[in-house]
Amino acid sequence: MSSHHILLSESDRAKPDISDIIEPISIKIPNELSGMRLDVALATIIPELSRNRLTNWIKKGHVLVNNQKLNPKDKIFGNEDVVVIPIISDEALAFTPENIPLEVIYVDEHILIINKPAGLTVHPGNNNWSGTLLNALLYHYPELHSIPRAGIVHRLDKDTTGLMVVARTLSAQTNLVRQLQKRSIERIYRALVIGTVPKAGTIEKNIGRDAHNRTKMTTLELGGRVAITHYRVLYYLNNFSYIECKLETGRTHQIRVHLKSIGHPLVGDPVYGSKKINCAPNIINTIKNLDRQALHALKLSFIHPQNNQIMSFKIPLANDIKLVLAQLNLELDQNNVDPLDNLEDKHEWEIIYAK
Repeated sequence: MSSHHILLSESDRAKPDISDIIEPISIKIPNELSGMRLDVALATIIPELSRNRLTNWIKKGHVLVNNQKLNPKDKIFGNEDVVVIPIISDEALAFTPENIPLEVIYVDEHILIINKPAGLTVHPGNNNWSGTLLNALLYHYPELHSIPRAGIVHRLDKDTTGLMVVARTLSAQTNLVRQLQKRSIERIYRALVIGTVPKAGTIEKNIGRDAHNRTKMTTLELGGRVAITHYRVLYYLNNFSYIECKLETGRTHQIRVHLKSIGHPLVGDPVYGSKKINCAPNIINTIKNLDRQALHALKLSFIHPQNNQIMSFKIPLANDIKLVLAQLNLELDQNNVDPLDNLEDKHEWEIIYAK
């Protein structure tokens, strides 16, 4: 399905959303939930809020049961009066809206899709407290002040370009996060890597912090978090491979770390890449001018959190990556699209495990 506007009915527009509520929420526990844990019961009654969020609010004393603070695991008996006091994210309160241009390729009342440029950090942190996507979102969409992380659902590295989905309501954010947890959001990337990569495969290696450099990630035999990247080669270009990657999980620096682990780091990657590249001087200069990893989030597909329609978006390659590909004699059309763009259906992927 190509991207297009969703038509919302008047009833959809008028429907109240939990993200609009900043006053305490008063509910009564139904008798049929007797014996259930408090956090589970609340997640059942208020499905717009994730259980993790509710558990956090209970622990912080923002949930009162008959005017008493309980623990998430405490059992309820039915007919209790519960008051839920929403916590507005510290991030939404602390960060300042900034008039940073955004390329928004789709927007409705529940979500927006942006094409993130290189050089834009997604979220404040590590002494980088301004000039981020979050600051830009708070400026252009003031309602995001009341939503954790200003509606940000997933991240791209600072110098990775391409598609991101942002939630405009708390219920939409919760829904999209659950889709990510179920691995049902399809994220397809294009990358240029060093060397001749096997034609197709799957890299399944846990990822965690590098014990020798805590700012870097690495693959781990023990510990870390499960990480799965499917890939296939689109073109072999001299001593390079132009590949397509599909994420099954979304760990920090996942594609960059996984490809390095099999000996094929991304071109231009300042952290995980190689400084020695065997190629012509003009290509080396073009890669230096790229000044970032050659990684682009090309396609994003998910279920719309409000009307359950399948949404699918694609964005052409960033021009700086296109210039590198042109130096390697890969011809793309005027829209930066290559002939293999129509091979993205799941059944087209041949899964070969590359340990």
